[in-house]
Amino acid sequence: MNLPITIVKNNHLGEEVWRYPGQLIAQSARGYLFEAHFNRSDFDFNSMLLKHNDRFLELYLLEKYFNIYQIYDRDDGHLKGWYCNVTKPVKVEDGFIRYDDLALDLLVFPDGRQMVLDEDEFTELDLPSELQEQARAGLRELQSLFAENPDLDVRKLV
Repeated sequence: MNLPITIVKNNHLGEEVWRYPGQLIAQSARGYLFEAHFNRSDFDFNSMLLKHNDRFLELYLLEKYFNIYQIYDRDDGHLKGWYCNVTKPVKVEDGFIRYDDLALDLLVFPDGRQMVLDEDEFTELDLPSELQEQARAGLRELQSLFAENPDLDVRKLV
């Protein structure tokens, strides 16, 4: 398949904050799986070293309030873990995939540890109460998914 696409991250207001290229590698009625490479400088992210050009398998399920990035090391290919964004449901159109980030994140390590990130930023957003609950439900769904599947492979979810 390997179709080029541009992935666009928006803030909670729908304003673009970051874009990068990816390749569509799988698609189903459930959603989309893309491959992308980290396009920022190396940095330590909560004890996970993210490196320029690390490989990301990015899962976007339709109607879900999250996405999941399965991260592999650029040098030796080992699985570093998963980074999950709590978002509004994804929009796919004309060579673009767009999502509105709702600040809440879940970082999951290969040993099963989970870290909820940016709760303070989430509470500062002026979101309607229904959207706040949908976001919290998305986070709970992610936490349960990883608790039940500690070696989750996003390729099996699309």
